[in-house]
Amino acid sequence: MKAPTCQPGPLKGPIKLSAPETHGFWEIPICFEDAHVLALDKPSGLLTSPARQNPEQPSLIQLLHAGIAAGKPWVKEHGVAYLMNAHRLDVETSGVALLAKSKPVLIALANLFGSEKPVREYLALASGTPPEDRFEVDAPLAPHPVKDGLLCVDRRRGKRARTVFVVRERFDGWTLLECQPLTERPHQIRAHLRHLRLPLAGDAPYGGKPLLLSQLKPDYRLKRNEPERPLLGRAALHLGKLALAHPVTGEPLSIGAPWPKDLSVAVKYLRRYAPNA
Repeated sequence: MKAPTCQPGPLKGPIKLSAPETHGFWEIPICFEDAHVLALDKPSGLLTSPARQNPEQPSLIQLLHAGIAAGKPWVKEHGVAYLMNAHRLDVETSGVALLAKSKPVLIALANLFGSEKPVREYLALASGTPPEDRFEVDAPLAPHPVKDGLLCVDRRRGKRARTVFVVRERFDGWTLLECQPLTERPHQIRAHLRHLRLPLAGDAPYGGKPLLLSQLKPDYRLKRNEPERPLLGRAALHLGKLALAHPVTGEPLSIGAPWPKDLSVAVKYLRRYAPNA
């Protein structure tokens, strides 16, 4: 499966964001830009917008707004006075984050996302092997009754949630999936894969086990007194493609984000040491 590449915008990036209080620093590539929208390749580990549970944790929107208020160089370069996210990615999920450059465009995008028309193609590395190459989950999701912040399938109290899965590559004990959510619920892909007993690699809250090189490479030697780090230190989920009608022109718009390094490395080792039997 070939990784998509970012579409070039009229101006060069990346946008540089920093959070001095936490010493965090991000260089965020631009996937697409025109007079109405800006699409960024959000890295894993950065919230899309502030979290109620932890408002001090940096978020993409918070840092962008701080940059606009401070008149950072990238603000003048791109000529922006307003940016707001049209959809949300989990903190560990990387990939295309679409932003509106004005409130009318934000409203138009909100209507598009509410209509289930945008096509979102996620790439996921799941633990386990599904029997079919294409399958669908139509199962409502609700807050987990015991685990705070998580969702689960609940056919009585849940809200409608539907996801299509396509196998892109099989390995020994692992599967690379293309996931297309047809509704937009928090944690939808993660909760549906957990329901199928195919949790994401590294997604501990939903039962996902870490992907360790020592479990793949026969002659692997662990360094003395050093714990082994997983090949993926987060839930293995990446929004690689977003396709929708342009909120102003109505023309088809397709935006891609390349595979992140950690996912590329993980797949490389799986191909080498855990090919499908």
